[in-house]
Amino acid sequence: MEQKAPRAVIFDLGRVILDFDHNIAAQKIYRFTAKTPNEIYQIFFDSDLTVSFEEGKISPFDFYLRIKELLALRLGYEDFVDIWNSIFFLTPDNLEVYSLAIRLSRHYPTLLLSNINLLHLEYIKKEFSIFDAFNYIVASCKVGAVKPKPVIYKQALELLSLPAEDVFYTDDRPELVQAAKELGINSSVYKGPEKLREDLLGLRFPREVVQ
Repeated sequence: MEQKAPRAVIFDLGRVILDFDHNIAAQKIYRFTAKTPNEIYQIFFDSDLTVSFEEGKISPFDFYLRIKELLALRLGYEDFVDIWNSIFFLTPDNLEVYSLAIRLSRHYPTLLLSNINLLHLEYIKKEFSIFDAFNYIVASCKVGAVKPKPVIYKQALELLSLPAEDVFYTDDRPELVQAAKELGINSSVYKGPEKLREDLLGLRFPREVVQ
């Protein structure tokens, strides 16, 4: 029996549709604290505090107050938010994948699945015209769980009203792809737009849509 193409596509956001560099924020914050950029990075982006923020368990202002305390930060809330949001930018590869997502969305349901905090989510909605490529957005800060927790993938499948085997998912982080595979989702590690097109063609998505 000939294999059929999946009936929906799930994209990760960061480093797939939109790029970012956490060091941008760490370097900017450095002027307003006695901590080193590396210490700032660890607290900002590699801590339980950030996970709690991405899961929507603390508010943006409470997150700021906690950061202010941890860094002895000499910076007001609005200025902090501006720096916190300054990490994002679009690359040619991002734009290529965005164009692919637009083409796919004309034939298949598309969904954006992201570990993201509320400040970043609202900022990206306002500043980047990329969400129009997706029928659905599943954000960790709205679900209350981050990838690789199964519940966030299951939320995506529920929105799509499809079984796992009928869905394709791409993400740049291998451990998050593996978590999706364990739920039965067709998944591949994102390694650039050309490899993504190869993966889609390998799953029998139509060439005229993918190319």
